[in-house]
Amino acid sequence: MMPTTPHVVIIGAGFGGLHAAQQLMDKAVKVTLIDKRNYHLFQPLLYQVATAGISPHEIAYPVRAIFQKYRNFSFLMSRVTSVDFKRKTILTEQGEVTYDYLIIAAGASVNFFGNASLEQNALPLKDVSDAVQVRNHVLRMFELAAQERDANQRQSILTFVAVGGGPTGVETAGALSELIRLVLKKDYRQINVDSVRVILLEAAPKILAGFPESLQDAARKSLGNKKVEVRLEAKVAGYDGEKLRLDNGEIIPSRTVLWSAGVQAASLMGKLGLEQVHSGRVKVLPTLQLPEQPNVYVIGDAAYREENGKALPMVAPVATQQGKLAAQNILAETQKKPLKPFKYKNLGMMSTIGRNAAVAYSFGMQFRGFPAWVVWLIVHLIGLIGFRNRLIVLINWTWDYFFYDRAVRLITRE
Repeated sequence: MMPTTPHVVIIGAGFGGLHAAQQLMDKAVKVTLIDKRNYHLFQPLLYQVATAGISPHEIAYPVRAIFQKYRNFSFLMSRVTSVDFKRKTILTEQGEVTYDYLIIAAGASVNFFGNASLEQNALPLKDVSDAVQVRNHVLRMFELAAQERDANQRQSILTFVAVGGGPTGVETAGALSELIRLVLKKDYRQINVDSVRVILLEAAPKILAGFPESLQDAARKSLGNKKVEVRLEAKVAGYDGEKLRLDNGEIIPSRTVLWSAGVQAASLMGKLGLEQVHSGRVKVLPTLQLPEQPNVYVIGDAAYREENGKALPMVAPVATQQGKLAAQNILAETQKKPLKPFKYKNLGMMSTIGRNAAVAYSFGMQFRGFPAWVVWLIVHLIGLIGFRNRLIVLINWTWDYFFYDRAVRLITRE
């Protein structure tokens, strides 16, 4: 009897799942990638969709197109509902899928920390639909403000609050302020853009946690130069859609609250019967395997692993590196070779605050201002999949830079 080809199933087409699949192409395994969407999304640029800089299709790429050359690859568009580890079977909305090896790269979801009012009324930024909703909402607010005669109501409509001082919150606040003050002021001449408020709230004493303090200060100064009000140690208590309430009792009238204050492991991780720790993540061995299931690997935002006494961050570079190692360890298992433990190679951190302004930290060196901004542009262009996407995004960025114009100021049903 001839030996059967091992079947590797990957749940999730994010950064971790995608790079795991790429490592397995043209190898002596069958690969099935399962995702509820048919595309890979470059999430770091979602905020640019939300602020009318680029279109959704420019940061997404069809999964089948990525792997169309490889005969050992198949794709299933479906939502995974559970996993039967004893039967080595994945339960999906389209039926069951059996596996020999499993990589769970389910990603993360928005964490509202149990606050129902925020979950109901705040606008998250986690997927394409979220970004389009934010773009539509911001443009609708300007349409409403252009017709509103009551000064207090108009001020509430023109107050935009971003919650969360991490890279997503900082980049969103900076881009939103530039959209308003450089672009929308030409579309809505009856609105005094000096009256428009963009507020960034952060519960901690500093923004951009993990960056050197000097870069945190530089980012805060750049935000101030772009007319963003940065409020530190400002914890949100609730939001009813019209008034944002802080835990100190302060009320901020606003029709727009953008939420980027936290993420947690995807809801699938709570349906697998596994012990969850911080933010719903699941502990894994140094080799990224589940302790009780050596043929199951968990990577990316769904996996909990500590290095130097600290949990690995829920960021794309961690997921990418873990995806590669999980695939390599599976191949090593099939060849009866020893497995390698995961060691995160931190290549640095960066965040852009807008035109000519960014901060970056890599290999002990700090960059800020225009040089950091150029590095940020190059890194993110390279990260996009597909030459066409890179070219279109570059054209849009160049047009915006020279002509102060955003390409996608559309209110759509997309």
